[in-house]
Parts: sequence; structure tokens; C-alpha cells
Amino acid sequence: MRSLDLAVLFVYVAGVVIFGCRYVRRSRTTREFTVAGGRIPAWAVALSIFGTYLSSNTFLGVPGKAYGSDWNSFVFSLSLPLAVILAVRVFVPFYRRSGEVSAYHHLEVRFGAWARTYAVVCYLLTQLSRMGAILFGVALALKALTGWPMAAIIVVGGILITLYTLLGGIEAVIWTDVVQSLVLIVGALVVAGVLASGMPEGPGQILRLARAEGKMSLGQFGPGLSQSTFWVVLVYGVVMNLNNFGIDQSYVQRYHVARSAREAARSVWFGALLYIPVSFLFFWIGTSLYAYYQTHPEMLAEVRTEVAETWLREQGLPITGDALAEKASALTPADIGDRVLPHFIVRGLPPGLAGLLLAAILAAAMSSIDTSLNSSATVTLEDLYRRYLRPGAGEADCMRVLHLATLAWGVLAVAVSLAMLGVRSVLDAWWALSGTFAGGMLGLFLLGVVSRRASRREALAGACTGVAAILWLTFSPKASWLPVLLRSPFHPFLVSVFGTAVIVCVGLAVGAVSARSGGGEAG
Repeated sequence: MRSLDLAVLFVYVAGVVIFGCRYVRRSRTTREFTVAGGRIPAWAVALSIFGTYLSSNTFLGVPGKAYGSDWNSFVFSLSLPLAVILAVRVFVPFYRRSGEVSAYHHLEVRFGAWARTYAVVCYLLTQLSRMGAILFGVALALKALTGWPMAAIIVVGGILITLYTLLGGIEAVIWTDVVQSLVLIVGALVVAGVLASGMPEGPGQILRLARAEGKMSLGQFGPGLSQSTFWVVLVYGVVMNLNNFGIDQSYVQRYHVARSAREAARSVWFGALLYIPVSFLFFWIGTSLYAYYQTHPEMLAEVRTEVAETWLREQGLPITGDALAEKASALTPADIGDRVLPHFIVRGLPPGLAGLLLAAILAAAMSSIDTSLNSSATVTLEDLYRRYLRPGAGEADCMRVLHLATLAWGVLAVAVSLAMLGVRSVLDAWWALSGTFAGGMLGLFLLGVVSRRASRREALAGACTGVAAILWLTFSPKASWLPVLLRSPFHPFLVSVFGTAVIVCVGLAVGAVSARSGGGEAG
């Protein structure tokens, strides 16, 4: 990278860390650290929700998916309004009335301590995989731009984000999210503008090339469940977004940060719906990159060679001219999708703008990881420490736990990210992990909503069956020792969908059988 770009990058990172750390004086109690005293305006909470949603996986993974295939994944964004309607009508009022910071306290009231613990474990595993995937994605971009080792980038990035999150609490998280959300939107607009202006036949050439090759397709509309069809992604999106707004601590915590239930609902609407046009922008960037590189074959050859060289090095194979040429020619658009945007930032942007774009990628990563760190620390305190170890813990003890938990989750996130080195697609990796770990949380919540008679017995039966279904859906396709008929034929996106459905259906079925036999237990 050029000196000016590096200067922009370092100034931005230093500014955000310093800005976040200045809130240390306003996060000295557990209420301030976890919900900022309930004093944050709706517009700031909305941008924080948006920033949490739009991670570096979106900044890098979405253009990479659009470059390598089509707009099938955009269907996930189109499912958002359905989830938001339920969020503002059901979830926000429910959690504001409860007054509980924890999103999982009500599960214990409804079904017992095991249900709360089960949801907490699922949530923490989800956040751990999320933070690891995001750190990996931003390290991927930085390596392409600077040549720095990915492992070093992951470690340093994890330390800096953990530092200001640990010191500033949720208020630092929200106000840094506000800044970072604006930076990443500006960065995306800059990339889209430069790509459009660089087309030999004008911006319209992007659309012509995209249509000719089906790059803007939303996927097949057939009934198949083994492919990533329009309907599979839509159902997956609805379930995952309901999981986000209904039982994800990161979002539930923001309902309490807002000044009132009305402002919390407004922040959900604005933050979630802002994501749809911005998501559209990132898919457009991916399509524009494809058209741009088709019309600039020298840049396409360059990025193919870089990816081929990286692959040969990772495999421990000799890097010769013939080996590079052979591997480069065999690469598909999907193989190089995640590498094209970083390459364009370095080769296609003027000095200064590349630094701005890298700052935007970092902004997307930081605004997601700091949220996950704070919410994971909050869950550790409220649902584990206070519930099982020291129910009557004092304020000083609780703050010590929050700080240590933030530090511990930061270290674990770095470890997970380092373990992901070599993953082909950032977005696919994150969606697969999140679907597996989040598969059962929403099912329990919905069972309690759908059936007032559902008891511990019904919930436990549903959860056990749901976990078994999730494990089978996740691992059986890779078990070569299993007969083909015993392997799951379903697409990985359906893990969370079927896991949720199994919990609800089995719970209702067991309840119906118990009611007929007269052995129902009070819920």
C-alpha cells in the first residue's frame, strides 16, 4: 500500500480506539456497561443495529458471492421486513416489559434452568463463530492490501477491538458503531462510483454484461431443498432474522439501551431497513467488479495469478511459471471472489481512497465484533455467573467479571479466527456455522409463544429431538461411512430452519399426547 493509504488507515484505527476508550468514565457500573443507563437516542441505536448487521463479512463476502455466482444471497436481505414486523410488535414490548437485560431469563421462567443454559450455550457458540469469521475476513483484505501476515493482523485487530470494548462498555460500542456505519456507507459508495466510471462503455455496460451472464439472478424458484434456491434462502433468512431480533442478546440489549419502548421500535425499523439498500449496494459492487474485470483482462490475470500463488504456497508446492499458469487458468469466479475487491482497492483506487476503503472494511468488522464482545460478556455475567456461581454478587465483583469475560471472549475469537485460515468463502463459512449453533434457540422461544400449555417436559423433548436433527443435518453429509440413504440431502441453510421446526412440532406433539392421556404438566 502507498504511504498515504497507510496513514489514513492508522489515523482511523487510532481515532476509533481513542474515541471508544474515552467512555471509560461512563461504564463504571453494570447497568452503564451493559445498557448505558438507558439513555441512548433512537437514531444512534438504529445505526448501531445497522452496524452490527453489516459486518466485514458483508463488505467482503457479499461482493465475493455476487462476483462468483449471482444475487441468490440477496434474498436473505429481502426477508428482513417480515422479521422486523414481529420484532416491533412482539419482541421489543416483551423485553421492555420484562426489564431483564438477559434475553434468556424468560426461558428459565417458562421451562426451567436447563432451557436458559441451553440457549446461552447456543448463543455464545454463535457469537464465537461470528467474531472469528469477521476477524478472518478483515485479515484477508488487509493481507491482500498490505502483504502483512494474516495471523498477525488477526491478533492485533482482536487486541485493539477488545481494548476499547473492555474499557468503554456498551456506550463505547454504540457510538463507535455510529461513526463506523457512516464510514462504511461512504466507502461502499466510493467503490461503486469508481467502478461505474471505469467501464470502457459507461456504467450501462455493467448491467448489460450482468444480464447476459445471469449475474443478477435471485436463484431458482423450484421446490428442491438440496440447492440454494430462492425459497431456501428466503426461509433461512426469515428464521435467522427472527432469531436475531427475537432471542439474540446483541439485539435484545439494544432494546434496553434506547430511552423508551417506542424509540427502541423505531431504532429496529430504521436500522434493519437501512440494511436492505446498503446490501443491494454491496451486491451491485460484486456484479460491477465482475463486469470491470471482464473488461480489464490484465487485472483479471493479475488477481488469478495472486490467488494461484497463494494456493500453491499453502499446499507446499513449488511455485513455477508453469504451475502458476496451470492453476490460474483452472480457477473459477467463485475461487477468486473474495480476493477481487481487495485487489481492486489496491490497483483501481487513487491514493487516499484505498486507505478510506480499508478503513471502511475495518469499520464493518469493528462494529460487529465489539457488539458481540459486550453482549457475550453480559450473558456470561447475567446467565452464568449470577445464576450459578454468585447470585448475590456485588457491583465490584460484577464489573470484574464483565471485564474478564470481555477479555476472555476476545482471546477466544482470535483463536477461532486463526483456526479458519484456508476457508474458501467467508460468507459461506459464517452462514454454515451460525445456522448450526443458532438452530435451537428460536424453537424454544416460539414453543413458549405458540403453546401456553407447553411444559418443561414438552420443551425438553423438543430440544433434545431438535439437537439430534441439527447434528444429523450438519454432519451426516460429510460422513462417508454412512449409507447414502442415511445422509442428509438438504442444503446447509436448512439446518436452522429444520432445527427450529422440529423443536416446535415435537414439543406440540408431546403436549397433545400428554393432554389426551391426562398427564399434562402445568406450563
